[in-house]
Amino acid sequence: MKVLMLVKNSQSSRFVYNSIKNEFDICKIIMEPGANKYLLLKRRIKRLGLGKVLGQLMFQVLGILALKQFSRKRISSIIENNHLNNEDFDQSKIIRVNSINENKVIDEINKLNPDIVVVNGTRIISKNVLESTKAKFMNIHVGITPKYRGVHGGYWALVNNDYENCGVTVHLIDQGVDTGDIIYQDKIEITNKDNFLTYPLLQISKGIDLLKRALKDFEEDKLVFSKNDLDSKLWYHPTLFQYIYNRLLKEVK
Repeated sequence: MKVLMLVKNSQSSRFVYNSIKNEFDICKIIMEPGANKYLLLKRRIKRLGLGKVLGQLMFQVLGILALKQFSRKRISSIIENNHLNNEDFDQSKIIRVNSINENKVIDEINKLNPDIVVVNGTRIISKNVLESTKAKFMNIHVGITPKYRGVHGGYWALVNNDYENCGVTVHLIDQGVDTGDIIYQDKIEITNKDNFLTYPLLQISKGIDLLKRALKDFEEDKLVFSKNDLDSKLWYHPTLFQYIYNRLLKEVK
C-alpha cells in the first residue's frame, strides 16, 4: 500500500508522520508552508466581523502566552506518555509547494499514483485536487464531527458540557469542511491539569491510534464508513472575552 502525505510543516504533522512511517510505505510528503496569514485574516474579518477577529487575536497573543507558562509540564507529560515524536521529516521524501491546491500537486499525485492520501494541517483541499486521483483522502480532525467541525472541537464540547462528544474523528475528506464520511471516532479523557493547549495533544494522540487502525483496515480492504445523526456546526477560535467568560463561569480551562 502506497501512502502519500499532504501536510503543513507543523508539530502535529510531524507527530503523525513519525507515528506511521515505520508501519506504512510513505512514498512522498507534499508540504505547503500554510495559507497567507494576511489573506486568512482578511477573509475572517469579512466572515465574522472586525470586533470578533480582534478578540480572537487578543486571545491568541495574550491568552495563549499565559497558558504556555502553566502548561509546559503537562504538555511534556502527554508527549512522553503517548510516544509522540517531533523529529523532522525525511527530507528526501519532501516535495515543497506554495499551496496544496496548485497544479504541481495534481501532477505529483498523478505521477505517484498513491493508494491512499493522509492529510494533516493543510488548508481546505480543492475539488480539483480531490478529483485528480481515485485514492481516498484521510484526515484526523480534533473534534467529533459533524457536531464540532472547524477548530478546537474538544474545547467547545467542554464549554457545552458535552463530554460524550469531546473527542477526535478520523474521516474521509470531501469538498465540505470536516463533513466527510466517518471512519473512527473516540472520546478523550480530560484531567484537571488539562487546558486549551493540551486538549489538542490528547486528541492527536488518540487520533493517531485511530488513523493506524483505519490505514490497516484500508490495506486489508475492511474499511467501513458511517454517518451519525448529530447536529452539524462549524466552530471558530474563541475570543479573549469568550475564554475568560467560559473559564470563570463554566470552569473550562
